[in-house]
Parts: sequence; structure tokens; C-alpha cells
Amino acid sequence: MPDRAIRFLLVDDIQENLVALEALLRRDGLEIHKAHSAAEALEMMLVNDYALALLDVHMPDTDGYELAELMRGAERTRRLPIIFVTAADIDETRRFRGYEAGAVDFIFKPIDPVILKSKCEVFFQLGQQARDLARQRDEMRAIAQHRDQAMARLKAHADNSPLATIELDCGLVLRAWSQGAERIFGHRARDMLGRPVGETGWLGAETIDALRAWIAADSGPDAAPRYTMEAVAFSADGREIACEFHGSSLREADSQHMSLTLQVLDITERRQAEEMRSLLIGELNHRIKNTLANVQAIARQTLRQSAGLEDFDRSFSGRLQALARAHSILSDATWSSAPLDGLIDDQVQAGTLVGDRLHRSGPQVQISPENMLRLALTLHELGTNAQKYGAFSVPGGEVLLSWRHEGAGLVLHWQERGGPAVSPPTRKGFGHTLIDASAGGDEGSVEVDWQPRGVAWTIRLAHGVTAAEGAGPVQKPAAVAAVSEDALIGRRVLLIEDEPLVALDLSCELEDVGAEVVAVARTLKDALIAAENQSIDLALLDGNLGGEKVDGVAEILTKRGIPFCFVSGYGPEHLPVDFQSVPMVQKPVDPAKLRAVLEKMVADLPLVQSRAAQAMAV
Repeated sequence: MPDRAIRFLLVDDIQENLVALEALLRRDGLEIHKAHSAAEALEMMLVNDYALALLDVHMPDTDGYELAELMRGAERTRRLPIIFVTAADIDETRRFRGYEAGAVDFIFKPIDPVILKSKCEVFFQLGQQARDLARQRDEMRAIAQHRDQAMARLKAHADNSPLATIELDCGLVLRAWSQGAERIFGHRARDMLGRPVGETGWLGAETIDALRAWIAADSGPDAAPRYTMEAVAFSADGREIACEFHGSSLREADSQHMSLTLQVLDITERRQAEEMRSLLIGELNHRIKNTLANVQAIARQTLRQSAGLEDFDRSFSGRLQALARAHSILSDATWSSAPLDGLIDDQVQAGTLVGDRLHRSGPQVQISPENMLRLALTLHELGTNAQKYGAFSVPGGEVLLSWRHEGAGLVLHWQERGGPAVSPPTRKGFGHTLIDASAGGDEGSVEVDWQPRGVAWTIRLAHGVTAAEGAGPVQKPAAVAAVSEDALIGRRVLLIEDEPLVALDLSCELEDVGAEVVAVARTLKDALIAAENQSIDLALLDGNLGGEKVDGVAEILTKRGIPFCFVSGYGPEHLPVDFQSVPMVQKPVDPAKLRAVLEKMVADLPLVQSRAAQAMAV
């Protein structure tokens, strides 16, 4: 160890001589080892390091000269200083042999303590210096090892980081180019290092000027400014890459020169995402305003054609529900093309089209969002008119609905059979106008043939239709068991809804069918309290309350055995996952649909309460 004591080795076959030498040399920091023979000395030198060996010349078996020669023959002891100790006069020959064997000096007996100490002091000091140098060497070696480890960690971090780490000198010559920079920009380090950045084609002139300004702005040796900017860089193949630059200018050790370290983040995807978000927000605003404009137009035109408020409410609500259901179909398809079969099934499920008297045929096709909304209104009007005046208004009447794919468009044919005798109307109603405006837009056309046996419509869409592949079979909606018309009278209902106008409208609908709204909860906190404490028979639960999930409310109602339904603008996939079997009423709410769901809940009330009791028992 570098902090060990300085060791001297004394070799003499006479114990008294060893004791005398030890007494003369003893001092702080000196450790003296004694050997009585050359063999013992050699063994000790294999184990320990010595600053000096004092060898008696005359020893039995192996004398001092022979021991010195053996020491010079071994790598470990070759450079160990030797002083011979002798009582005999030494002639030139013997003195020469001693120096040839490796001796640095001779001490003669009887020993002069001053001479002994002065000569040994030199080697004691040399031993201390050697020890200190060894300690400094070990310290420097440890520092170098830590430095290398730190540099290795830093390099590994820089190479594996999603950031590009780049260093430039004060003349903007590239001095470092990490593997992250190679991955982002495609420029190899060997092609970049040592070159002025302006010659590489990596950055534009404006960006280079900005980097030069960063270096120039550092005016003090103690300052280490940090800068940031967004700029465009260029890849090896010439692509533009949007980047975020973070720079630190550092003054070199000579205090004269500057360097600039850059960390560069590729933000191309983030830029694209921001642009896409802006585009989507713009598109959303456009669609919302178009939808509101359509609703406004439907409301005004329906009002003009309605005989009274009741007629207006029925017609307007039906058309609004047709639009809402079409939006739901498109949302499920992420507002891309949706199947025509899905739209027809939705109209059947809503009761606009009579499923067992509707005969459809045609290829499986996908309809664009614009055409989907228009056809939703068109089929709603055709089905409503058929129920009022046509084939669905009498038993045995039926509708033949067929279509064919024609280029990028669609030809849809509606033919009624078995209904009342048909004659052309004396005036064109709003339903006819709505069909013309919806289905006939964008270069489409609508033709109607008032045949006595049943009206026939031919609707052509010019574009926005593609062939579908792999569509599954159509599922028929389950029949709803008949319940008493007065099943809701006197029922106590908890209404959980965060939109005040929607809550007001739902309250009126519930009161119109004889139910009593005992409480309206608009926040999650109020909903949890009301669900736990109110005496109620039924509950209407919004699918989301101010952005908070309603799972806890649904759990309380389930434990209490209180039937409830979700009322939400979300699809079923966005509602609490543990309550997918709970019925749902889609917003905007169709009063007839709401009433049917609530009546079904009342009919199932004994079963719901039985299940809740079993759960509580468990």
C-alpha cells in the first residue's frame, strides 16, 4: 500500500550484530526486518518491498556477494539498493566485486553511528519519495479511471439519447457529432468533423447566423449562457427536419476561445401533430357549424310545413334523431366511410323502417360521411312517409329497397308495394323537398314515379361510394316486450345530468309520462350522495359528469337494486366497462326511445332487485 512504513532489510548470521544495527537505525516511520541467512533474506524479499538492504559480507553457505548476485538476477529485487557491512579490510578487487554485484556503498565495522545514519537517511528519504510517488500515481490512476468512466457514460448517454449532441468551436467548425446526430440527420461523423458547418449543408444561413450570435453574446468568463430556438435542418438526403436547438456557449481554458455545445431534438412529428390538430379543430368547427346550420334549416322548414306544435315536435324530433344516429355510425367508423347496411339497420332499429316488410338487395358498399348524413335524412323521410301514407301504413304492405354500385357513385331504388292507391300530391311537401336537397346534392339526382300500385324513388349519388369487403351479417334488433302504458306513472326518478338545458328537457319528458323527478344531480359529488340516499325507483345517468367518470355512481345504484340507464352522447365503448349490459339512450334523446327503455326497466325491476339482493348476500 502507498501509506506503508519504509522498510529496511538487515542480513547477518550473528544475532548481536542485527540487534546493534536495529538499535542504531530505529526511528519513526521505519520498519526493520532481520534475516539470519541469505535463504531467509531471499524468502522475505519475495513477500515485502524494501527501500534498502544491509548485507553482511561474511556469512556461511552464501556470503553477501553471492546474495547480491542472486538479488540482481531476480526482477523483483534487481533495483533494491544494497550496502555491504564488513569488518575486513577491502582491497580494490573485493571492492570492485561488491560494486559489480550491485552494492551502492560499504560500511565498515566497527560501525560509526553517524556514518551509518547519514548513509541510510538518503535511502529512507528516497523510500518516502517513492512511497509518495506511488500514492500520487495510484490517485492519478483512480482519477483517470473515474474520468474514463464518466466520459464513457457521457458518450453512451449522448449516443443513445434521442437528442443529437453536437459541439462547434468559435469558428463554427464541428468538433463533435454524436450517434444521435447520425440517426436524426443521416450525416456520418467522419463526413462532418473538422468541417465548417456552413460547408456541410446541414443548416441554412439564418440558423448559422443565429449560432454565431450565440457565441458572440457570451461576454464574460463566468457566464455560461443557454439559448434555445426552433429551426429547420437538412438531412443527408435533403429532407427538411424541424428541430429544437438548445445551446450552451463555453469559454475554453485559455479564456480566449469559445465553444458551443448543442442538443438538438427532432420535432418534425410534433410539428405535424400540431398542424394536424389545427386542421382537425378547423374541420370540427366546420362540421359543427354545418350541422347546426342543417338543424336550423330543418327546424325552420319543418315549422313551415307543420299543422301544429305536436306535428312539428314529431317531425323535427324524428329528423334530428336520424341525423344523430348517422353521426353515431360515422363516429364508430372514425368519420371515414361507413357501410350502407349499417345505416339501413339503424333505421330499422329506430322503427322508421319496418324490418319484416323491408326487402333489400345490393352489393356491400361504403358511403362517405357526407353521403351518409344525406341518406340518413332521405331514408327517414321515405320510411316516415311510408308509415303515414304508403306501404307501411296498412298490413301486408312492403318496400323493395335495392341498390347498385355505379362507378364512384350509387343508384338506390325504393319501390313500395301493397299499400293504398297512390296519386301524385297536389303540392310538394317538405319531405319531398328534403329528399331532393339531400340526396340530389353534389351532382346527384332524385326521380320519383307516382305509380298507382306504389310510389317509386330512384336516387343517384355521383361519388363517395366504394365497394366494401368482409362485412359481417346484419343483426336484427331484439323485440321489446310489451309493457303497460302507465308503467311510469308515479315512479320516482333520479336524474343525473350536467347540462342544465338537457336536464330541463329530460325532466319535462319524464313528467309528461307521469314520472316524478325527485332530484337532479349535476356534479359527481352530488350524484354519489343522491344515488346513496334518495328514495328512488329509477335513475338516468349521464355517461360523463364534467369530465369525471361515473363508475362509482353506477356501482351504488347496482348495489341498491335500482335500475338505471345511461344517457350520453358517447358510444357504448366509452361508458364504464363493468356496465356494458346497462341500456343506453343516445343524445339527442328521442322521447319515444327514452320511454321504451324506461318501461322495459320497470318490467325488469323484480329481476334487478333479486340480483342486487344476491350480491349483497355474497
